[in-house]
Amino acid sequence: MSWIGGKKALRELIVDLFPLYYERYIEVFGGGGWVLFHKPPGNDFEVYNDFNSLLTNLYRCVREKPQELMEALLFVLNSREDFELVRSILACDSTASDVQRAAWFYQIIRYSYASGLTSYGSQPHDIRSNFPLIEQAHRRLAKVVVENKDCVHLIRQYDRPVSFFYCDPPYFETEGYYRNIGEDGFRKKDHIRLRDTLIGIEGKFLLSYNDCDFIRELYAFEGIQIESCTRINNIKQRYDSGAVFSEILIANYDMHERNRENPAQMNLFDLEGIVE
Repeated sequence: MSWIGGKKALRELIVDLFPLYYERYIEVFGGGGWVLFHKPPGNDFEVYNDFNSLLTNLYRCVREKPQELMEALLFVLNSREDFELVRSILACDSTASDVQRAAWFYQIIRYSYASGLTSYGSQPHDIRSNFPLIEQAHRRLAKVVVENKDCVHLIRQYDRPVSFFYCDPPYFETEGYYRNIGEDGFRKKDHIRLRDTLIGIEGKFLLSYNDCDFIRELYAFEGIQIESCTRINNIKQRYDSGAVFSEILIANYDMHERNRENPAQMNLFDLEGIVE
């Protein structure tokens, strides 16, 4: 599912940098769930969390009531008038059923411009074509705990030596993009509060952020790794082909321990220039 700040472009890299061992996987800022859905399901205990209650309600309905959700989406109209009506209803804390609210929210995600939830996208799309994806997501989420908690409260609740937290918070000084339906925004003090919590946990964490001096200084602690990476900047691609967005990954463990544990096998051609 498309979502602002989604990790579609980086999901493979992020999963490759997971620690070798953990028993609890907790996705603190779940969003579109790109990393969770790319991560192979195993015997670990999995938690999806997001502070947006409309989003977590959607995930719970996908997990528990997929047929009812698809029935509610069956006759959705792709029109500006319908989009604006649904958006205004959700903004007023509608007392409609959980399934109806989930259907409305999914509708505005699919029909909004760049999944921003604020303006109608004016693109042809039959929402029924997403029904197979809803069914697949239903199966994948079967054993996943869905939470709707503040990030700090969630981390403290699930922290154990065997816990692994993947955090993808709203990026610093781009928080305004996240002030959509059901969200109050993530402020500077929240970035600091998140840092203070992560630095003191028993478990491990991997954190993705935009590359900026404030965040680098915020996590400049002994034992914390910070690595740079880039992804395609989809918005700038329209007028600047090849434009990339600089990001950083931050962890309190060796992000390359998987590669060191299973080094690539050397072949004959690797010896060229080594043998004298």
